[in-house]
Amino acid sequence: MQMQKRTVRRDKLIEEYRHDTYKEWGKWPEPTLCSRCGALFSGGRWTWGEAPENANKAVCPACKRIEDKYPAGEIQLSGDFFKEHKEEILNLITNEEKAEKAEHPMERIMAIEQTDIGAVVKTTGVHIAKRIGHAVSKAYKGDLDIQYGDGENSIRIAWTR
Repeated sequence: MQMQKRTVRRDKLIEEYRHDTYKEWGKWPEPTLCSRCGALFSGGRWTWGEAPENANKAVCPACKRIEDKYPAGEIQLSGDFFKEHKEEILNLITNEEKAEKAEHPMERIMAIEQTDIGAVVKTTGVHIAKRIGHAVSKAYKGDLDIQYGDGENSIRIAWTR
Protein backbone atom coordinates (compact mmCIF):
# COMPACT_ATOMS: atom_id res chain seq x y z
CA MET A 1 0.00 0.00 0.00
CA GLN A 2 1.44 3.32 -1.06
CA MET A 3 1.03 6.38 1.22
CA GLN A 4 0.26 9.74 -0.30
CA LYS A 5 2.37 12.62 0.80
CA ARG A 6 0.39 15.60 2.12
CA THR A 7 1.61 19.01 1.14
CA VAL A 8 1.22 21.85 3.55
CA ARG A 9 0.42 25.22 2.08
CA ARG A 10 2.62 27.89 3.51
CA ASP A 11 1.24 30.75 1.43
CA LYS A 12 -2.09 31.06 3.24
CA LEU A 13 -2.94 34.51 4.48
CA ILE A 14 -3.72 34.68 8.13
CA GLU A 15 -6.38 37.20 8.94
CA GLU A 16 -5.60 39.10 12.07
CA TYR A 17 -8.40 39.89 14.44
CA ARG A 18 -9.00 43.63 14.54
CA HIS A 19 -9.98 44.91 17.93
CA ASP A 20 -12.62 47.63 18.04
CA THR A 21 -11.49 49.89 20.87
CA TYR A 22 -14.96 51.38 21.20
CA LYS A 23 -16.76 48.07 21.60
CA GLU A 24 -17.47 47.08 25.17
CA TRP A 25 -16.12 43.62 25.99
CA GLY A 26 -17.07 43.64 29.63
CA LYS A 27 -19.90 45.23 31.50
CA TRP A 28 -19.76 48.64 33.03
CA PRO A 29 -20.43 48.76 36.76
CA GLU A 30 -24.07 49.62 37.32
CA PRO A 31 -25.16 52.35 37.43
CA THR A 32 -22.59 54.35 35.44
CA LEU A 33 -23.24 57.90 34.29
CA CYS A 34 -21.45 59.45 31.33
CA SER A 35 -19.85 62.62 32.64
CA ARG A 36 -20.16 64.30 29.22
CA CYS A 37 -23.59 63.52 27.77
CA GLY A 38 -25.51 62.23 30.79
CA ALA A 39 -26.28 58.78 29.37
CA LEU A 40 -26.80 56.14 32.03
CA PHE A 41 -25.58 52.54 31.90
CA SER A 42 -28.20 50.53 33.75
CA GLY A 43 -29.84 47.17 33.18
CA GLY A 44 -27.02 46.10 30.88
CA ARG A 45 -27.40 48.94 28.35
CA TRP A 46 -26.96 52.67 27.86
CA THR A 47 -30.19 54.63 28.30
CA TRP A 48 -31.37 58.12 29.14
CA GLY A 49 -32.60 58.54 32.67
CA GLU A 50 -32.02 59.86 36.16
CA ALA A 51 -28.85 58.64 37.74
CA PRO A 52 -28.69 57.90 41.45
CA GLU A 53 -26.27 60.02 43.47
CA ASN A 54 -23.91 57.07 43.99
CA ALA A 55 -23.55 56.36 40.22
CA ASN A 56 -20.09 55.66 38.87
CA LYS A 57 -18.72 58.24 36.45
CA ALA A 58 -17.15 57.42 33.08
CA VAL A 59 -17.08 58.58 29.47
CA CYS A 60 -19.41 56.55 27.26
CA PRO A 61 -18.21 54.96 23.98
CA ALA A 62 -20.12 57.50 21.85
CA CYS A 63 -18.48 60.46 23.61
CA LYS A 64 -15.08 58.79 23.21
CA ARG A 65 -15.66 58.43 19.46
CA ILE A 66 -16.68 62.08 19.22
CA GLU A 67 -13.63 63.16 21.22
CA ASP A 68 -11.30 61.04 19.05
CA LYS A 69 -13.04 62.19 15.84
CA TYR A 70 -13.28 58.56 14.75
CA PRO A 71 -16.68 57.90 13.15
CA ALA A 72 -18.18 54.43 12.75
CA GLY A 73 -20.37 55.66 9.91
CA GLU A 74 -20.11 58.17 7.10
CA ILE A 75 -22.89 59.18 4.74
CA GLN A 76 -21.82 61.12 1.65
CA LEU A 77 -24.63 63.15 0.12
CA SER A 78 -24.18 64.62 -3.34
CA GLY A 79 -25.83 65.62 -6.59
CA ASP A 80 -27.75 68.54 -8.02
CA PHE A 81 -30.96 67.46 -6.26
CA PHE A 82 -29.13 67.47 -2.92
CA LYS A 83 -27.79 70.97 -3.55
CA GLU A 84 -31.30 72.23 -4.38
CA HIS A 85 -32.97 70.53 -1.37
CA LYS A 86 -30.08 70.57 1.09
CA GLU A 87 -31.94 72.21 3.97
CA GLU A 88 -34.92 69.85 3.94
CA ILE A 89 -32.69 66.75 3.54
CA LEU A 90 -30.54 67.86 6.49
CA ASN A 91 -33.75 68.44 8.52
CA LEU A 92 -34.81 64.85 7.73
CA ILE A 93 -31.38 63.62 8.88
CA THR A 94 -31.62 65.60 12.12
CA ASN A 95 -35.09 64.18 12.81
CA GLU A 96 -33.84 60.62 12.19
CA GLU A 97 -31.02 61.22 14.68
CA LYS A 98 -33.46 62.49 17.34
CA ALA A 99 -35.63 59.38 16.95
CA GLU A 100 -32.66 56.96 17.03
CA LYS A 101 -30.85 58.73 19.87
CA ALA A 102 -33.98 58.71 22.05
CA GLU A 103 -33.90 54.90 22.12
CA HIS A 104 -30.16 54.29 21.65
CA PRO A 105 -27.91 56.93 23.26
CA MET A 106 -24.77 55.51 21.61
CA GLU A 107 -26.12 56.24 18.11
CA ARG A 108 -25.47 59.92 17.31
CA ILE A 109 -24.40 62.32 14.62
CA MET A 110 -20.86 63.50 15.29
CA ALA A 111 -20.65 66.14 12.58
CA ILE A 112 -22.14 67.33 9.30
CA GLU A 113 -19.40 68.68 7.05
CA GLN A 114 -20.03 70.66 3.87
CA THR A 115 -17.97 69.62 0.85
CA ASP A 116 -17.59 70.87 -2.72
CA ILE A 117 -19.96 68.18 -4.00
CA GLY A 118 -22.43 68.05 -1.08
CA ALA A 119 -22.10 67.01 2.55
CA VAL A 120 -20.69 64.23 4.73
CA VAL A 121 -22.56 63.12 7.85
CA LYS A 122 -20.35 61.34 10.41
CA THR A 123 -21.96 59.09 13.03
CA THR A 124 -20.93 57.26 16.18
CA GLY A 125 -22.68 54.05 15.14
CA VAL A 126 -23.35 51.85 12.15
CA HIS A 127 -27.10 51.59 12.81
CA ILE A 128 -27.82 55.30 12.73
CA ALA A 129 -25.83 55.72 9.52
CA LYS A 130 -27.82 52.92 7.89
CA ARG A 131 -31.09 54.39 9.19
CA ILE A 132 -30.23 57.82 7.78
CA GLY A 133 -29.18 56.39 4.42
CA HIS A 134 -32.40 54.40 4.06
CA ALA A 135 -34.56 57.35 5.19
CA VAL A 136 -33.01 59.72 2.65
CA SER A 137 -33.30 57.10 -0.10
CA LYS A 138 -36.93 56.33 0.77
CA ALA A 139 -37.95 60.00 0.93
CA TYR A 140 -36.03 61.30 -2.08
CA LYS A 141 -35.17 58.17 -4.13
CA GLY A 142 -31.74 58.46 -5.78
CA ASP A 143 -28.82 56.02 -5.77
CA LEU A 144 -27.80 54.48 -2.45
CA ASP A 145 -24.55 52.53 -2.05
CA ILE A 146 -23.69 50.85 1.26
CA GLN A 147 -20.21 49.49 2.01
CA TYR A 148 -19.31 47.73 5.26
CA GLY A 149 -15.76 47.64 6.56
CA ASP A 150 -13.82 46.29 9.52
CA GLY A 151 -16.05 43.26 10.05
CA GLU A 152 -19.19 45.42 10.07
CA ASN A 153 -17.75 47.78 12.71
CA SER A 154 -17.87 50.62 10.20
CA ILE A 155 -20.05 51.66 7.30
CA ARG A 156 -19.68 54.05 4.37
CA ILE A 157 -22.80 55.14 2.57
CA ALA A 158 -23.03 57.21 -0.60
CA TRP A 159 -26.33 58.77 -1.72
CA THR A 160 -26.64 60.82 -4.84
CA ARG A 161 -29.40 62.36 -6.86
